[in-house]
Amino acid sequence: MQTSANKVAIVTGAGSGIGKASALALLKAGFNVVLAGRQIEKLNAVIEQWQGPKNQALACACDVKDEHSVKRLFDTTVAHFGRLDVLFNNAGISAFSVPIDELPVEVWRNVVDTNLTGMFLCLQQAFRVMKAQSPQGGRIINNGSISATMPRPQAIAYTATKHAVTGLTKSAALDGRAFSIACGQIDIGNAATDMTQKMSRGILQANGSLAQEPLMDLQVVADSVVYMASLPLSANVLFHTVMATNMPFVGRG
Repeated sequence: MQTSANKVAIVTGAGSGIGKASALALLKAGFNVVLAGRQIEKLNAVIEQWQGPKNQALACACDVKDEHSVKRLFDTTVAHFGRLDVLFNNAGISAFSVPIDELPVEVWRNVVDTNLTGMFLCLQQAFRVMKAQSPQGGRIINNGSISATMPRPQAIAYTATKHAVTGLTKSAALDGRAFSIACGQIDIGNAATDMTQKMSRGILQANGSLAQEPLMDLQVVADSVVYMASLPLSANVLFHTVMATNMPFVGRG
């Protein structure tokens, strides 16, 4: 694998959970990291946890639903660090569990705007920067989720957007070939975050029952992101699934 020293990464949704753990892991691996998210205070708090050189990290407020905010994020990254080598396209939200016919349209739109349009806007800006820089190219890692393959009950908005992320990944991987842009996807199942704590207490299953589900250490996910980010551009992990071994996924439903 190539050395990570002086390589530059953007992590969206870096204020908590998978984004936070991945940003810290990339810093430890030697990347310069731009931590992006809506709440600058959370981003700065993550940087305070980093015990290495503070100039290796930069906090940048960004709402991925806003194309102007996304462009500022990428322009700021290039102005500060000179280039972009890796985008971890991670920012996303879930919706409350509800039958399809009871899901408010505004909730649907917010999930789509964040998980799909927001991811596209970041991917689009990454292409713009990576095509123009010298040496040309870079890597994009999209956070797909287990739900990119198999739905949970009463989660149509989240499932639909995560299935669509797979289309983004395949299209970007194809279109990026001519510009040395590698695009892959990480599908994560039951990493221990604030969002998934309910799984250890009991979550709705396909048969209508509630069941506890095992969780895996968040560091496993962060290490997977670092592995994908550190590959030479001559190699790509197109899809990487990392999950709690005993979660109901294979044979779900």
